[in-house]
Amino acid sequence: MVYWPWHHGNITRSKAEDLLSKAAKDGSFLLRDSESIQGAYALCVLFQNCVYTYRILPNEERKLSVQASEGVPIRFFSVLADLVETYYSPNMGLATHLQFPVQKEEEPEEEPDPAKYPPQLPPRNISGGLSANGSKETHGGESQTSELACASLRDTYLQRLQQLDMSNLPEEHQQSIQEYFHTSLCLDAEQAQNGNPNFPRLKKLIMGICKHLNSEISRTLPTLEAFQRLLDQQLSPGVGRMRSQVGCGLLLQVKSELLGLTNKMFIKVDVETGKIYFKKYKDGPEDKYFVHNKILQLVKSQKVAKLVIVVETEKEKTLRKEFVFDDTKKREGFCQLLQQMKNKHSDKPEPDMITVFVGTWNMGNASPPHSIASWFQCKGQGKTRDDTADHIPHDIYVIGTQEDPLGEKEWIDTLKSALRGTTNISFKQVTIQTLWNIRIVVLAKPEHENRISHIFSDSVKTGIANALGNKGAVGVSFMFNGTSFGFVNSHLTSGSEKKLRRNQNYVSILRFLNLGDKKLNPFDITHRFTHLFWLGDLNYRIELPSTEAESIVTKIKQQQYQELLCRDQLTIEKGEGKVFLHYDEEEITFAPTYRFERDTREKYAYTKAKATGTKYNLPSWCDRVLRRSYPLVHVFCQSYGCTNDIMTSDHSPVFSTFEVGVSSQFVSKHDPNSVSQGGIKFMNCVATLMTKSKTKFFIEYHSSCLEKFVKSSEGENQDHSDGNIKVRFGNQLVPIISDPEYLLDQHILLCVKSTDCDESYGEGCVALRAAESSYTEFQVTLTHHGERTGTLTGGVQLRTSGGKQTEKLYGETLRTNVIVGEDGKPAEMFDNPLYGSMGKCGGGAKDSPDPQSSKDHLTAPDPYFSFPKPSDQDPDRPPVPTPRNRSYTCSETKPPSSGPTSFTSLHPQSYTKNPVKPSRSEGGMVLTANKPPLPMKSRPGQAEATSTKPRDYRDSSELPSKLRPTSRPIQPLPKEG
Repeated sequence: MVYWPWHHGNITRSKAEDLLSKAAKDGSFLLRDSESIQGAYALCVLFQNCVYTYRILPNEERKLSVQASEGVPIRFFSVLADLVETYYSPNMGLATHLQFPVQKEEEPEEEPDPAKYPPQLPPRNISGGLSANGSKETHGGESQTSELACASLRDTYLQRLQQLDMSNLPEEHQQSIQEYFHTSLCLDAEQAQNGNPNFPRLKKLIMGICKHLNSEISRTLPTLEAFQRLLDQQLSPGVGRMRSQVGCGLLLQVKSELLGLTNKMFIKVDVETGKIYFKKYKDGPEDKYFVHNKILQLVKSQKVAKLVIVVETEKEKTLRKEFVFDDTKKREGFCQLLQQMKNKHSDKPEPDMITVFVGTWNMGNASPPHSIASWFQCKGQGKTRDDTADHIPHDIYVIGTQEDPLGEKEWIDTLKSALRGTTNISFKQVTIQTLWNIRIVVLAKPEHENRISHIFSDSVKTGIANALGNKGAVGVSFMFNGTSFGFVNSHLTSGSEKKLRRNQNYVSILRFLNLGDKKLNPFDITHRFTHLFWLGDLNYRIELPSTEAESIVTKIKQQQYQELLCRDQLTIEKGEGKVFLHYDEEEITFAPTYRFERDTREKYAYTKAKATGTKYNLPSWCDRVLRRSYPLVHVFCQSYGCTNDIMTSDHSPVFSTFEVGVSSQFVSKHDPNSVSQGGIKFMNCVATLMTKSKTKFFIEYHSSCLEKFVKSSEGENQDHSDGNIKVRFGNQLVPIISDPEYLLDQHILLCVKSTDCDESYGEGCVALRAAESSYTEFQVTLTHHGERTGTLTGGVQLRTSGGKQTEKLYGETLRTNVIVGEDGKPAEMFDNPLYGSMGKCGGGAKDSPDPQSSKDHLTAPDPYFSFPKPSDQDPDRPPVPTPRNRSYTCSETKPPSSGPTSFTSLHPQSYTKNPVKPSRSEGGMVLTANKPPLPMKSRPGQAEATSTKPRDYRDSSELPSKLRPTSRPIQPLPKEG
C-alpha cells in the first residue's frame, strides 16, 4: 500500500479543520476521503484563516480531477501524488497553491488481547462480507489483505465449480460461468467493498445466459394468464357474481412486476364488503379478490412508490404482491383505504404501545447456566419489575452478547426455551447478526410477525487496525408498523487507560454501521430511527487509582453508588459531549457488573497477573444500555438493573425494559371536500456552524411525510463574532397528507450541507408536534458523526386543512369535521382525503389541488391556523392520558377469561403499584413553548367502553403490559363510527 503523509484517510471534516488550524500557515493542506461520494477525496487548503475544500472526483476510467474554479482547464491524473505535485504550482484555480502538507498524527499502537482470535474466514456472501463489516476503502492500490481475501474467495468458488455436475448445461454457458469466476469475480468484489452492491459483471453474465428468455416469457405469459382466469372461474363459484357484489369502490391503476416484466393492472378496494379486487383491464371482470382478514401486511418501499401486499392464500401460505404507484401520495391514499377497510371489519386494533426488553451480557467465553430466566424477568438489583409481572411477556426481546462461545442456532434455541418457560409463548426470530463473538438477536411475539418489516443488519470491526472483529459492533434495524427501531450491540476497547480509544470506537461505529432507510444517507444512525438503543460491554471504567480498590469495594457494599458514578468514565465523557451526545440512560441503582470471580457474586476479582506485572481491573459499570429517540415521542424506562444468580461469567447480565409508543397506518377522518393543500413552513431559521470553511450552505429536509427530500435555496452567510458562521434560511414544505392529526405525529430531519462538497455540516430533528400552536419557535443542536457542530434556531408553522383542530389530545374532545350519516351519527366509513368520498357509488379520484395555490404567505402568529389550547380547568393538574391499545398474548394453557375486558373504568384503589409517569424524549430539541401532551390515536369501528368492575389480571389470560392509576377517573372512550 502506497503511503502519502498528507492523505489522512477517513478522518472527519471537523478533525481536518482542527489540524489545518494548528498548522496556521497559508497554503497548508491535506487530503481526506469524501464523506458524500465513494472513491472520491476532499482537498482541504488553509488560506487567510479559512478552510477551502475542493472535491477530487474519479471518472469512468478512474482518473482523478480537482473541481476548482470555473474557467480553469480540468486536468486528469492517474495517481494522487501526481495531482498534488501539480497543484503546488500557482494559478491552478485554488484559493492559494499548495505549500505545506499537514501530516498524520501518530496513534499509539493497541496491544492485542491475550485471547485467541478466530481465523478470518471468507464471507458467506460478497456484499455482506465486504461492505457490511465496515471495511474501509484503500486508495492508491490494493492492500495485501484485500488480495488474499479475493484469492481465497475465487479459489473457494472455483473448487465448488469443479465439484458441480454441469454436463447438462450448454457449452457456451459453462464457459461464461468459468470465465466469470476466473476473471470477473474479484472485480465485482472490489466494487462491493467500495459500496457498489450491483455486481455489474455478474449481472452481465446472467443477462447473457437469459438472452432468449425474455422473448419466450412475453410470448407464453398471456396464454398462461388466460388459462389461469379460466381455471379461477371454474374453481370459484362466486366469481360470476363478483361485479354485482363490488358495489362502489376506488379503481386505481398501478404497475405490477412479474418475472422481471412490468404489466399494467387495476386494483379496487371495497370498504363496505371488506374486499380488495385485482383486475387486468379497467372494464374487464375481476380476476381475483382477497378478504380483509387475508391481508396480512403492507410494506412500503423506502426507495420508490412501491407497495408490497402480503396476503394469505387458501393453503395457509403467504403470497407477496408488488405494485408500483405513480407517486407516494397515491400509495398513501390507497393504504388509508385498506386500513379503513380493516378497521371497519376487524375486531383487533393495531397497538400504539408496546414493551421492549433490551439485555446485554458479556458471557466471558463460558456456556450459560441451566436457567437464565431471571434475566428476562428483570430480577436482581436496580430498578426491577414487580413479582406479579413475572409471566407478562414483552412484545420484543433484543439480546446482545459479547465473548459468546455458542453457535447461532444453539444460542437461539437457548433463548427461545428460556422465554417459553417464563411466558408460555413460542417467540419468533426476527433477525440475528454475529461478528466473531459479538452477537445480537431479536425475538418477537408471533402476533407481531406481520407488523415487522424493512429488516437490516450490519457489523463494524474496531479491533487492532480496525481489521479484527474481537472488538466492534453488530446492529439491526426494522420497522414496527410505522415506527423505526435501531439496536446496536458493541464491545469496545478494554483497559482503564484507553477511554480515548473507546471514544474513537464509538465514532467509527456511528459512521460506518449501515442500518435503516438508505435514503437518509446524509444522516448516521443517530438520526435514522424513531428509537435507537445502544447496548453492550462499553468497557468504560471507574477512573480512580488502583490503590483505591478496597475503598471502592467497601462503597459498593454500602451501596454508595453515586460517589463512584461521579468517577465513571462514560458519565464524564458523555457529560463533556465527547460520546453519546443526547443519549439517555436510566439512573444506575445497581452494583458494578464487572469484574467478579466466577461462580460467585460476593467477590470482585480486581487484580490480574500478567507477564508485565499485576494489572488492575477496578469494579466498573462496563455493561450499559442507552437510548436516543426523536423529540416528543413516548418512551418510558420500566426497569434497569442486573441479575444476581447468573455467575458463569465475570460480568453480570444487565436488563432494561421500555414502554414505547408506536404508530400504525394513518386514516383521515376529515371531509375530503374541505381538505386543502397543507404546508409546513420554516421561518427565520439561523444555523450557527462551528467551522472555518469558506463555502455556502443549504438545508436538506427529509421526512416520510414528504414526497421526496427537499433542498433549500442557498443560505445567506454572516460571520459571527466568535469565529463561527451564521447562515439564514427559510423554506416551505408540502406534505403528502395535510391532515393536522397526521402532521402532528411527524418529524422533519434537517441536514445543513455545503455547496462545494455536498457534505454535511450538521444534522438535527424537529418534531411537528412542537408546532401545535400556529407558530412555535425551536432550537435544535446540530451534530455530525457524534460531535456537536452548531445550532439551528427558527420557527415552524403548519398550514393544515383549513385550520381544523386535531382530535382527542390527552382525553380532551376536540372539534373535527367528521362525515355525518343520515341518522345523525358519524359515518362508519371515513373518507380518504386523497381520492374523494367513498360514501357514494361512483365516487372517483379527485384531482389534487395545484401546488402553486398553496404558496400563501404565512405570518406568525396567525389565529386562523391556530390549534386548540388545553382546557383551563384544573390548571395545576397534569392531563390524564386516554387508555391506549396495547398488545396482549393469551397463555397457551390458561383458559380464556370470561370477564369484561374494558380498561376504561379501572379506579386507583384497585392498584398496589406506584403510578407510572410517562416521559418524553427531548432528543436535543429545546422548545420555547410548553411540551404538548401525548396524543391518543382514535380508531374507527371501536366499540363503546362501558364502566365495569375493576378486575385482577394476575389470574387472567389477558395480561396487559402496564396498568397505570390516574389522579382522576378516566372518561370512557367516545363512541366512533
